[in-house]
Amino acid sequence: MARRFGGEFSPEARSPKAASPRPAPVSFRGRKPMRHGAKLNLLFALALLPLLSAFFQPVTAIATDLAGMGALLLGAWLTRDGVRAEDAFAERKVARRPAIPRKIFGAVAMGAGVALLVFGGQWAIVPALLIGVIAAALHLGAFGLDPLRDKGMEGVDRMQSDRIARKIDEAEKLLDQMRDAVRRARDTEAEDRVAGFSETVRSLFRQVEADPRDLAAARRYLGVYLQGARDATMQFADLYARSRDAQVRADYMAFLDDLDTNFASRTTALLRDDRTNFDIETEVLRDRLNRENLHNEG
Repeated sequence: MARRFGGEFSPEARSPKAASPRPAPVSFRGRKPMRHGAKLNLLFALALLPLLSAFFQPVTAIATDLAGMGALLLGAWLTRDGVRAEDAFAERKVARRPAIPRKIFGAVAMGAGVALLVFGGQWAIVPALLIGVIAAALHLGAFGLDPLRDKGMEGVDRMQSDRIARKIDEAEKLLDQMRDAVRRARDTEAEDRVAGFSETVRSLFRQVEADPRDLAAARRYLGVYLQGARDATMQFADLYARSRDAQVRADYMAFLDDLDTNFASRTTALLRDDRTNFDIETEVLRDRLNRENLHNEG
C-alpha cells in the first residue's frame, strides 16, 4: 500500500498553532549609510581602469601607468579613511582633529596618480603636472577638507578631556570588536541588535563628553561592562556558528536587551543628576539675588 510521505519539513509536519513565530523584522537602528559611498566606490573602480591598456605599451609607459594606478588606489583608500574619521569627529561633542589629514593626503595622491597617467601617455611634464593639480583640486571640492581644529575644547581642562577621549576611544574599540565578533555568527538580527546596543552606548559617550564630571560614574560601564559584553559576544558567535542552537541565541538576545536597558538607565540617571545640579545652582543664585535686593532696599 502506498504511504503518504511526511517529515519535518513537509507542509503538514506542523500545525499552524505549533508553527514557530516569524523572526522580528530587522530594523536599521544604528546603521548609517557611509557618506560619499558611491563616489568612493567609483574612485576605486576608476583606479583600476589603467589595467585595460597598460600592458599594450612600451615598458617605460607600463611602469608609469602602474605607478599612477597605485597612487590612485592609495588616494581612494586614504580618502575613505578620511571620510570615516570625519564622521566619527562629527558625531562627538568634544573631539580632537584627526592626527593625519587623510583626505588632503588622498587628494595629493590622486593628483600624483593622474599626473603619472597623463605623463605616461607621452604628454609633456608641464601639462601632466597642471592636470594633476586640477585633479587634486577637484578631489578636495568633492570630498572637502579634513577637520583642522579641535571641537568643544574651549574652557575644558586639557588633561580631563584627554582622559575622556582616551576612555571613549577604548570603548569604541570594544564596540568594534563586538561588531566584528557577532558577524561570525552569520545572524542578521543579532548584528542588528549589537548595532542598536552600540547606539545606546554612544549616547552614554555623548553624555560623558557633555559633562566630564560624569566620567567617574560611567567608568565601569565604559570599561568592565563593555569588556564583558565583548567577551560574551565572542563566545556566542563561536558557539552559535558551530551549533546553531536556538536557546543559545535566545539567551544572547536577552543578554543584549538587559545590557541595552542598563546602559540607557545609566545615561538617564546622569542626565537627571545634571538637571538636579542645575536646579540647585539656579536656586542658590536666586536666593542670593533675593538677599541682595532685600539688603539694598534696607
